Amino acid sequence: MKRLLAATTAIALSWTGSAMAETTMGIVVKIGGIPWFNAMEEGIKERAAELGVTAEMIGPTSADPALQVRAIEDLIAKGVDVIGVVPNDEAALEPVLQKARDAGIKVIAHEGPGLQNVDWNFELASADGFGEAHAKLLCDKVTEPGKYAVYVGSLTVPLHNAWADAAIAWIEANCADKLTIVGERYGVAESVDDSRSTALDIIAANPDLRGFLAFGSQGPIGAGRAIEERRLGGQVHVLGPFSPGQGQSLLKNDIISGGFMWNPAEAGRVFVTLGNMVANGEEITEGTVIEGLGTVSPDAEARDIITDNLLEINKDTVDELAAKGL
Repeated sequence: MKRLLAATTAIALSWTGSAMAETTMGIVVKIGGIPWFNAMEEGIKERAAELGVTAEMIGPTSADPALQVRAIEDLIAKGVDVIGVVPNDEAALEPVLQKARDAGIKVIAHEGPGLQNVDWNFELASADGFGEAHAKLLCDKVTEPGKYAVYVGSLTVPLHNAWADAAIAWIEANCADKLTIVGERYGVAESVDDSRSTALDIIAANPDLRGFLAFGSQGPIGAGRAIEERRLGGQVHVLGPFSPGQGQSLLKNDIISGGFMWNPAEAGRVFVTLGNMVANGEEITEGTVIEGLGTVSPDAEARDIITDNLLEINKDTVDELAAKGL
């Protein structure tokens, strides 16, 4: 897989666990080398060692769905028991995930509630709840009417766009007297540089800009840097999920106004736990206890397991969250 990973650091894990482990799995994430997925990587390693299974995480060099397809093809050829995926484009992955399942490989997704060819998709927050929480926070912080912009990782990332849909709908219903959206949404939040440059353009074109809702962990960082450059901290509010260690100083200096997240390391642990359960033939039903998710109420038809494990990132919590390596 070196052709996928040459430009990143710490992207693929070595097989972890004993040589005689019963379950092998590969987990393909959106992009390698960023703090969010570095934390997920640690969770995967820790849980694999605890369970004595083997686990590999693959992070492509860019958020290109074709690279995820190639990585999954390689895992199919390797003959793993379980493939996990955090999709960049659900539609692009359906054929290769069907190929994996036809080969007898179990498929676990995260941030992929629309995927069909999976055994289970799990979420640590509901799409509506996550989007609405950020929308409410922005509405609370804005004191004068104006505009706001919405970032997503790309226009094909399913969950980011579901969060954006929920946030936009909530603002239209509850905060339209204060906030009007700029454009529709911008697919830049997987890149600090793209988020920054787009923010600079939006700021220049909209003197009444009041905030950014940035769904994608690099979006708040890039938009925050633009706010810092233009000395607009406290005037234009940047909200969204981000790695606390990466955005700690921006938050403390009132450049980023806050946000919500779940623990990506815990998501990594859940990938391994749930993948091992499914590989061993364990049924996931009402009341099943899954470490990291708790007692679950799965949607058997949609193959979704959705829980509420939100963490608020603010000045009171950021140091503790950052100290955990998040």
